[in-house]
Amino acid sequence: MAKYNGYVGTYTKQESKGVYQFTLDTEKKELGDVKLAAELNNPTYVTVSDDDQRLYAVAKDGEEGGVTAFSIGSDGGLTPLNGQFAAGSPPCHVSVDRDTNTVVTANYHTTKIASYLTNEDGSLNPAASVVEHEGTGPHERQEKPHMHYAGFTPDEKYVIAIDLGSDRVISYAVNDGKLDQVQVFKTAPGAGPRHITFHPNGKFAYVMTELSSDVLVLHYDEKDGSFTQKQAITTIPETFEETNDGSAIHISSDGQFVYAGNRGHNSIASYKVDQDSGELTFIEWTSTEGNWPRDFVLDPTEEFLIATNQKSNTMTLFERDKDTGKLTLVQADVYVPEPVCVKFTSGK
Repeated sequence: MAKYNGYVGTYTKQESKGVYQFTLDTEKKELGDVKLAAELNNPTYVTVSDDDQRLYAVAKDGEEGGVTAFSIGSDGGLTPLNGQFAAGSPPCHVSVDRDTNTVVTANYHTTKIASYLTNEDGSLNPAASVVEHEGTGPHERQEKPHMHYAGFTPDEKYVIAIDLGSDRVISYAVNDGKLDQVQVFKTAPGAGPRHITFHPNGKFAYVMTELSSDVLVLHYDEKDGSFTQKQAITTIPETFEETNDGSAIHISSDGQFVYAGNRGHNSIASYKVDQDSGELTFIEWTSTEGNWPRDFVLDPTEEFLIATNQKSNTMTLFERDKDTGKLTLVQADVYVPEPVCVKFTSGK
């Protein structure tokens, strides 16, 4: 296949109208066909079901926040199914399990994570479980819990919630949509953990910290859902003294390379993975050719990486060397208003 279908979740504070759709032409090595796919208020994070049939987006509706379900058409178009909302700010993260049975969200502002069971058509039932958190950290931005991520472990036995506000990675057993806390991993004080990605072998996990700009290499114990830290490695140069907020983190499907985003340094940091220990060796920094790279994604072929620069309203396309992990700029300044999250359908 030469063309792949992608989506961008956005803020809608300025020019954006919602979720945008685009294509990647792998033969031409080009991003294009950017258009509005769904008009929605602040759909900052989206996720696509494993079978490419559903898209879930966080959203705001008046004074309420929640999550909206869409069906994905053969042309990639989005048709609304329904939404579930509650009083307060919208969530900042959404995930769905492989069978599209359970959707989970994390809310930066309300301290909550929530889970929703789906119907056969992918629409959402009212929340099956809502967990409110407590705690603080030493940083000025850690005055209360700030839940920044909720997603499933590779075996889907657990949901992992990441709390930037109290430096915690929390494991929940998930059973028919119900969430029960079973483990808590504490990062260094003030690290501000943000997102997590798992090695395909299921033994290692990599946490991006927003406040300290590190990647934490963790051992994951699937028996009880616990984590043990093995390494912390910086994502920015020692000489960089301006503000940097760590953003997204992703791993190649062969487990060979980890990539981490930097807002401020405006780069993607690349690392080689030791397959025995899971530990990382730094490779290089690559400029995202824009301001404030909030997220990035590997395309379905993993021959390309696309970064979204929130403050410069652009996407940037890189070609990726699968042997070295290195990135080469192909296309910059592709206009998308207020881009935050970027996801692809798999094209299966």
